[in-house]
Amino acid sequence: MIASDFCILEPTFTGRPLMTQLLFSPEWLNLLTDSYAVLGISVAADERRVLKRYRSVAKLLHPDSLAQADPATMALASQLLARLVNPAYQRLKQEKERSETVATLRIRVRRMSREEAPLPQSPIARRLLNLPLHEADVYYEQSITELAEQQYHKFEQFESTTAQLTELNLAYLRLKMGEPVIREKRTGIVSASQAKPPQFAPGHDGQMSVNYAQRHYYRAQEYAKKATWPQVVAELRDAIRLEPDRAEYHSLLARAYLMQNLSGMAKVHFRQALKFNPRDPLALQYAERLKLIEPAPAAVKTGGLFSLFGKKR
Repeated sequence: MIASDFCILEPTFTGRPLMTQLLFSPEWLNLLTDSYAVLGISVAADERRVLKRYRSVAKLLHPDSLAQADPATMALASQLLARLVNPAYQRLKQEKERSETVATLRIRVRRMSREEAPLPQSPIARRLLNLPLHEADVYYEQSITELAEQQYHKFEQFESTTAQLTELNLAYLRLKMGEPVIREKRTGIVSASQAKPPQFAPGHDGQMSVNYAQRHYYRAQEYAKKATWPQVVAELRDAIRLEPDRAEYHSLLARAYLMQNLSGMAKVHFRQALKFNPRDPLALQYAERLKLIEPAPAAVKTGGLFSLFGKKR
């Protein structure tokens, strides 16, 4: 099997016995030379993002996470970690190696441009090439994140997903050919002032997928259930950078600060929540206790009926 540029690889182990000695032959490994795609991460990722992604993938492939899996699946996971993931991380953990990897990919893009290589096969990469530059960064980072979420969760999709990630990286670098340097970022978020991400987009199953800010909010809710408040803060700060006027983001962030005895920060965000939605239930729950609003006046009994209004001061 030979993979040309902008060509999706056909999965080789879907519905078949897992034969790692064939999958990890030199010929097969040569098809997966984009270290960023192997890790499932953006070409703009800095060392922190590379390390974070490596740790999450290594955890998924660790035998402890696959205790209930069959021996063939465990063998495949072990080979993926040893033959692909670990080498990719070694290449990307240092700034010099990251720069060299991006340079190699850019040479590949320039060669493709000279040879008028065919357009990518994946719809995601095709759409990226048709976006204006001011929207491309957000779409690219969102797409990388969505593909990475499935890359190592379903091994039968690993090869095709990684090929889509490679196409996406090449398409992104083609769009950025006029920029001499790809600036590394500590987060895949692009601020709302730079570009507004799409709110919803049709998923592969025809349903609507949540936007990037909402993903952070939903993760924050899960962390809140476990009372891991620093992670709640981290997720919501990223969500607010994208959608700063969502009351529910501010109220949950305020509660996370309050749970860490940071009442000053909590008051700031409870006020923001009430500004954007005066009826936000979580903000109202804490508002009176924190003296963000005046206490409700006591009811006055008049003629057997309770007045709904207190006296004016």
